[in-house]
Amino acid sequence: MAAVALNGVKLGTTSQAYLESQPVNDTKVLISDLCRQFYNLGWVSGTGGSITIKVHDESVPKPQQLVIMSPSGVQKERMLPEDMYVLSPTGSVLSSPSPKPYPNKPPKCSDCGPLFMKAYEMCNAGAVIHSHGIESCLVTMINPLSKEFRITHMEMIKGIKGHGYYDELVVPIIENTAYEYELTESLAKAIEAYPKATAVLVRNHGIYVWGDSWISAKTQAECYHYLFDAAIKLNQLGLDWSTPLHGPIHLGSCKHRDISAKAGTVDSDNKYEPARRCIVLDIEGTTTPISFVTDVLFPYARDNVGRHLSATYDDAETKDDIKLLRSQVQDDLEKGVVGAVPIPSDEAGKEEVVGALVANVESMIKADRKITALKQLQGHIWRTGFEKNELKGVVFEDVPEALMKWHDQGIKVYIYSSGSRLAQRLLFGYSNYGDLRKYLSGFFDTTVGNKKETRSYAEIAESVGVDRPSEVLFVTDVFQEAVAAKAAGLEVIVSIRPGNGPLPDSHGFKTINSFSEI
Repeated sequence: MAAVALNGVKLGTTSQAYLESQPVNDTKVLISDLCRQFYNLGWVSGTGGSITIKVHDESVPKPQQLVIMSPSGVQKERMLPEDMYVLSPTGSVLSSPSPKPYPNKPPKCSDCGPLFMKAYEMCNAGAVIHSHGIESCLVTMINPLSKEFRITHMEMIKGIKGHGYYDELVVPIIENTAYEYELTESLAKAIEAYPKATAVLVRNHGIYVWGDSWISAKTQAECYHYLFDAAIKLNQLGLDWSTPLHGPIHLGSCKHRDISAKAGTVDSDNKYEPARRCIVLDIEGTTTPISFVTDVLFPYARDNVGRHLSATYDDAETKDDIKLLRSQVQDDLEKGVVGAVPIPSDEAGKEEVVGALVANVESMIKADRKITALKQLQGHIWRTGFEKNELKGVVFEDVPEALMKWHDQGIKVYIYSSGSRLAQRLLFGYSNYGDLRKYLSGFFDTTVGNKKETRSYAEIAESVGVDRPSEVLFVTDVFQEAVAAKAAGLEVIVSIRPGNGPLPDSHGFKTINSFSEI
């Protein structure tokens, strides 16, 4: 157990003096205050719901920090600091509240305890909230067979860690049990299956939300409840919350066609066409001319990398870019990659560091390397170009009409490109046909995996929520990507566009020259 300094004296976090210390007492007060607020929001009424927060202490690593937890079966709005339990990092009780006279029940630690500890263990959380808010309950009932809640193109999505307005938010749903502790295994499996998630819904019950701190957990809980409420009201209006435009619900849409989606259709030539719930599109050579990327975007990034790094050198975003580049270049140097040059330490000065970074980035661009460090920096450089109207995205003329058609049919469309998600959003947001992002449900980049690896497409099929990979159509111009996607079970069509490379003889894939042929 970690030792902490209290009034200059080192003592263990389990000592009586530390259990009565200011950090512990402050956390108890905070939980009682928050529970009163959550009661007024309807999250912890009827003694339901709970909250737990780790004792924030700079001298104690988060995994070793003590846990303060509210009791079970009590009026949450009337709790006092002395009603709280203090637990060790492993969940054993270190301090219990004293019993209160009738009609109060004997004190009992929260029934949510095992689930709270699992979130701490698996997510390195700083706080966990369990809400019985009616929104979190009703939203799981709209589709009793759904294993996920999905929503996109809502401002409050930005309040969820790792998500932006144009992203699709996915929250796993697990089935309720008679006793709270019986949910522990299901919660753990959901966290493992959805590593990006910061919440798990429990059908007909409520939600568990966690964050790095109590502020993060509280903020996200508020955003989740808002989004659930919005989805319920949109559903009442006959509108589909899961699609970018939130238009009328289509019987054949991904979310609502649990039966009809299983069947395919027959085209005019009596050929069987498999049912498609989602379409995933490549960019270069598929939606956009390869020449736009090679002759416009790459040169712009190359010509402006020095200016961008110098102008934003002290920004947190650029510091993160530089950190990624340092790590990549160090790996390149160890592997003897041609063009990699050492990057001096910060002590060498801004000019020296930027000069070395520029040399490495230019080499990476010349080699057309598909690496996250380069793609992230390029996305930030291109963002400046698009915002200053120095760049405009280009898509083929058949693309906008196809995107609108698929949206009207209730088919979700995603983008998968080696370019960063930011770069993808910029290209479609500032396109020669206006902002097309309203027709796109989400974006995938190489953080999901290499585009020539089968497991990347298996991950995408899992992420978009289809029952079978064959319900996803992937369109690309690259033969190796087509092979990988097909091996994952996706339907594949190869795009033939001006400037694309040749395909092998007898490649075996259906080809198109325009999206109008799909």
